[in-house]
Amino acid sequence: MKNCGKWTRAMNILKEFEEKCKTPVEKLKQVADAMTVEMHAGLASEGGSKLKMLISYVDNLPTGDEKGLFYALDLGGTNFRVLRVQLGGKDERVVRQEFVEVAIPPHLMTGSSEALFGFIAEALAKFVEEEGDGYHPVSGRQRELGFTFSFPVRQTSIASGTLIKWTKGFNIEDTVGQDVVGEITKAMEKIGLDMRVAALVNDTIGTLAGGSYYNDNVIAAVILGTGTNAAYVERAHAIPKWQGLLPQSGEMVINMEWGNFRSSHLPITEYDQALDLESLNPGEQIFEKMISGMYLGEIVRRVLCRMAEEAAFFGDVVPPKLKRPFILRTPDMSAMHHDTSPDLRVIGSKLNDILEVSNSPLPMRKIIFELCDIVATRGARLSAAGIYGIIKKLGRDIPKDGDKQKSVIAVDGGLFEHYTKFRNSMESSLKELLGDEVADNFVIEHSNDGSGIGAALLAASHSQYLGVEES
Repeated sequence: MKNCGKWTRAMNILKEFEEKCKTPVEKLKQVADAMTVEMHAGLASEGGSKLKMLISYVDNLPTGDEKGLFYALDLGGTNFRVLRVQLGGKDERVVRQEFVEVAIPPHLMTGSSEALFGFIAEALAKFVEEEGDGYHPVSGRQRELGFTFSFPVRQTSIASGTLIKWTKGFNIEDTVGQDVVGEITKAMEKIGLDMRVAALVNDTIGTLAGGSYYNDNVIAAVILGTGTNAAYVERAHAIPKWQGLLPQSGEMVINMEWGNFRSSHLPITEYDQALDLESLNPGEQIFEKMISGMYLGEIVRRVLCRMAEEAAFFGDVVPPKLKRPFILRTPDMSAMHHDTSPDLRVIGSKLNDILEVSNSPLPMRKIIFELCDIVATRGARLSAAGIYGIIKKLGRDIPKDGDKQKSVIAVDGGLFEHYTKFRNSMESSLKELLGDEVADNFVIEHSNDGSGIGAALLAASHSQYLGVEES
């Protein structure tokens, strides 16, 4: 009988957790409304909201007409990529592209600014030297580069921005407060590489650009990967804090930094609170900690820990590995959640491989399947509520007459790309929020490699040679 009681206790913990994670459509609408309110506040004044609503200075998204050879540099983690594309205009689009990925030696991540950017410039110069047939630089013109820099930056123009702080294991004091475009430009000049940074962007803006290049009805871009963020196209006159001249296009791309959103309407549990408290950035990125790939597996681990401690879920001893934060990664959670075998053998093998739990009866596996489902569904539905908030802010949540062109939300990131049940739940939740009639006006499209191609496309749409005929 003892066994029976054990599953009952574990089920009670699961049911209580499920109750707290509930996201009925009314609740999602409250979250979306709160998102819209915060968007207004963040646009009204600097520091007016948990949402930074950063002005990107991108006022011309790519149209597909861009032609020529453009480069991109993507720096956002322990590797960086350099990429080149030859663009052939509306008919040919991306004629060809290639990239190389370079690992950053660990000592450069905490060394000097000059050393890091010097290393990157050398790799870029080597890549330019290997430019082969099929790539056509115009003689007498500088090569142009889009720079994706996925660290917190205070943007000061389309091609300048000062580093606010390093994250992700980088810590180079003398770069903080400097213009990162100035740093890479200095490093390129030092080795005689004649290249101009035409656009400084982050990966979310790049995703928006990549989507716009193929479809002129892209209204927003969302990253759902290790982290999460969103960017969208705002009417320039709806940005009270914008002090400069209004752009000719009348539009401005806003980088929301939506991972930092928080609201009393979010279904936050004790497990979320503990995760936040023990994280590297307590009180920050609350929305991200409920929906992004870095954290979903960790939430599952924390609930399993409670079951192990209070319901002897894994027997009399708590598996030592289970006590290790972040040992359960979201790809493993996804594999368990997509287990369709009758005896849930994928879950069995994951428990064995990751937690060294060799004996896992079917009731245990079923509970773990349910747990993955609860955490992923909550994350997916909240991300849909965020997107719905953007749609409301743009006034597109009502049926429109005549215009049958669909509005596109461009999405990228490993979570969206590889976690099928998360993606399906997000898409169906957005439909539920919009209602059938309005939902028909929207489509979610996977926009691949915004941080690479997207940056090169933004260099093209902000080229110094726009409107200049090739001589």
